[in-house]
Amino acid sequence: MNAPQSTPSTNTASTSQSTAGGPARSTRVIGIGRLLIAVYGLLALAATGRSFVQIVSKFSEAPLSYSLSALAAVVYVVATVALIKSGGRWRRVAWITIGFEFAGVLVVGTLSLLDPALFPHDSVWSLYGRGYVFIPLVLPLLGMLWLSRTGKARA
Repeated sequence: MNAPQSTPSTNTASTSQSTAGGPARSTRVIGIGRLLIAVYGLLALAATGRSFVQIVSKFSEAPLSYSLSALAAVVYVVATVALIKSGGRWRRVAWITIGFEFAGVLVVGTLSLLDPALFPHDSVWSLYGRGYVFIPLVLPLLGMLWLSRTGKARA
C-alpha cells in the first residue's frame, strides 16, 4: 500500500481554497492583523456597553454625546467584522468604516475642544478619545496602514 502523496501546492497557506473547499482565511487575520482586530473588538464591546448605559439611564442630559457614542459603537462593530471577513467588498467596508471613524474622531475631538458646551458629557470620540487613552485617534491610522500594506501584498 502506498501512502497518499501530497503536493506542496495543497499544503501552503497561500492557496485560495482551504482543505474543506471553501475560501481560505484572510491574510489580515494573522499576526498584527489579529491584534488590530482584537483591539477593534474590545472597543466595539466597550463603546456598545457605554452607549447602552448612557442612553438608558441619562440620555436627556447629553443626547448628542450619547448618540455619538452609539454611532461609534456601530462603527467599531462593523469595522471589526469587516477586518475579519475576506473579500473585496469587506475590504471596502473596512476602508469606509475606518475612514469614517478617523473623520469622526477628528471632527468630534475638535468640536469638543472648540465648543465644550456641545458635549456636556464625553462621547467615545470627545477630546480625540481621551477617555479611551487616545486609542480612538491612533487605531484608525493603524487600521488604514494595515489595510494598505495587506492590499499591496495581494497585488
